[in-house]
Amino acid sequence: MYHFFVEPCQIGEKEIRIEGSDVNHIRNVLRMGIGEQITVSSGEDKKEFRCEIAGIEESCIRAKIMWIEEKDAELPSKIYLFQGLPKGDKMEWIIQKAVELGACEIIPMATKRAVVKLDPKKAAAKVKRWNAISESAAKQSKRLVIPQVHEVMSFREAVSYASGFDKKLIPYELAEGMDQTRNTFSQITPGDSVAVFIGPEGGFDEEEITLAQENGILPITLGRRILRTETAGMAVLSVLMFQLEQK
Repeated sequence: MYHFFVEPCQIGEKEIRIEGSDVNHIRNVLRMGIGEQITVSSGEDKKEFRCEIAGIEESCIRAKIMWIEEKDAELPSKIYLFQGLPKGDKMEWIIQKAVELGACEIIPMATKRAVVKLDPKKAAAKVKRWNAISESAAKQSKRLVIPQVHEVMSFREAVSYASGFDKKLIPYELAEGMDQTRNTFSQITPGDSVAVFIGPEGGFDEEEITLAQENGILPITLGRRILRTETAGMAVLSVLMFQLEQK
C-alpha cells in the first residue's frame, strides 16, 4: 500500500487533502482511482491514517479517513549520520539506506580529504535532490517522519552541531580494540541521541580525529577490514537498529 506525507493542516476530521507533487504521482504515475486505499501521516506523531481515495482533482487528492492506527515505526533513539561527502552519486544511495535503517537526520560534511567540492549553487540543488530521496525512502519504508538532509557543513561545524548529543562515535581505520567498540555500543540505550561520523573515501585527517576527540567524539574500530564510506555508516546503523529495537 502506498504511503504519503502531508502537513498537519491538511488533515481534517473526516478527510485529508493531499497536495503538491504527490497529486501528479497518484493521478498520472500510479494511476490510482476512486476507492483505492492509501496510508497517510503528518510526520509529527505516531498516527497513521488508513484512507480511501474519495476525489481526484486538478490540485489535490481528497482521501476519506477510514481509521487511524498508532504506529511505532521509529527507533527509540535519534541517530544522526554525519557523512563525509563521497564521490559520484554515492550520497544518494547512502541517504536512501540510512533512512531505511532509521536515521533521523543526515548531515553531509566537507572534510579535508573529501574529493568532492560543492559550490553554493550545486550544493543547493544537491540538498534539494537529497531531501527528495529521503522522502521517497521514508515512504517506501513506512517511516512516520521524513528525515532531514541538512546543507553541507564543515567538519568543525558538524562537531559543534553534535556537541549536546549523548553518544558520539567516529569509526576510524587506525582505531583498535573490538572489545571497546562492543562496550561502546552496549552503553547506547533507548532515548539516547547518537552521532555517527563517517569519513569520505580518503578517510579522516589526523587533525580532524584530534578535534573530534577534544570534543568527546570516540574513535572506534569496525573490525579488521577497511570499509568503504558507503558501507561504514550502514554497518553502524545496522548494529544500532538491531540493538535498539525492543520488539
